[in-house]
Amino acid sequence: MKSHLTNDIKYFDYNATHPPYAEILKSSLEEYLDSFYNPSGISRFSLKNQGKIEQTRKYLSQITGGQEKQFVFSSTGTEANHLLVQSLRVLYPDLDSVIVSPFEHSSMYAALDTYGFSPILLKTDRTGIINLNHLETLLQENPKPVICLYAGNETGVIQPAEEIFKLTKQFGQLFYSDLMQAFCKIPVPFSSFDGYTFSGHKIGAGMGAAVTYLPTENKNFRLFGGGNQENEHRAGTENTYAISCLQKVAELQLAHLEEKNIRLKEFQIHLENELESLGCEIIAKQENRLPNTTFLILPIQTVDFFLLGLEEKGIIVSTGSSCKSRAREASKSLLFMGYSEEKALKAIRISTGSFTKLEDINILIEQMKELIETFSI
Repeated sequence: MKSHLTNDIKYFDYNATHPPYAEILKSSLEEYLDSFYNPSGISRFSLKNQGKIEQTRKYLSQITGGQEKQFVFSSTGTEANHLLVQSLRVLYPDLDSVIVSPFEHSSMYAALDTYGFSPILLKTDRTGIINLNHLETLLQENPKPVICLYAGNETGVIQPAEEIFKLTKQFGQLFYSDLMQAFCKIPVPFSSFDGYTFSGHKIGAGMGAAVTYLPTENKNFRLFGGGNQENEHRAGTENTYAISCLQKVAELQLAHLEEKNIRLKEFQIHLENELESLGCEIIAKQENRLPNTTFLILPIQTVDFFLLGLEEKGIIVSTGSSCKSRAREASKSLLFMGYSEEKALKAIRISTGSFTKLEDINILIEQMKELIETFSI
């Protein structure tokens, strides 16, 4: 399918939001306009819409191996993460802390705070991989549930989920993961996680639908009450349109996953080799990473002017996690990895996806070279 992006925009912020698959969203909108009925109603029209939601739940069960009733739809990744953490509070009412990676999205830390958990942060280094020895030590000393995202939204580094899972099970603990950057981007070992989350807008399905997979069936797992939607886990009328888009885009993404990632990996190698020749430092270059993500430190001080210069040329990149990029704080991921605040403030993220073309990459390289040379004088 073609991108709806104009030739004036070269978009390299897929990890924040994947551009929508316009044809899918338009066809789903037409379905919604023809059948807008509240899925919680009692008419056959409402029941038909509820059936569509259940069909998507069944689809998710088929592609992940999970249980249908343990999938809960909400509106955003932040909501999804809050429900995931709330389930821990229900299971462990007296638990005061959880073992957590230092690379989580800010919404995960916020959820932990909301439900009264203190994060015990795992050690890491410049590989961007959590220290498994440290994890084992923590589990031996005081076993607790573990939360660790599978793929870093900034670094793109893929964590050793199978090893983490084995350790948590050795000590009888749950392992939760944020799969926002992994779902439909790389093969995911779903069986290695007791609970997880992902979101439609990260794969090109538009805003409005996110998913939490809960560790077991339990009516007390509840984001908020007030209705019996989502098996009483999340009150509020479901977004049938967004849920439909999520399934259709997921089907498309997974059907072309291997060929897409081969292409994106070629782009990544080409881009990073060129940027290194300009003096950029590629973060965790030798590690197992998402093929679409390049996190780098610029060899200049004037990062804000550099970003403005790219935007003037119609090129959009990011300074890291989208929820923090406006604040221009030093990347916490890099600080935990041992980088100085000065270096962390010079980091930018380039993320590609389904609609990225080689000519876009070459234009980005050309404009970055020009701006780096300008600001190096």
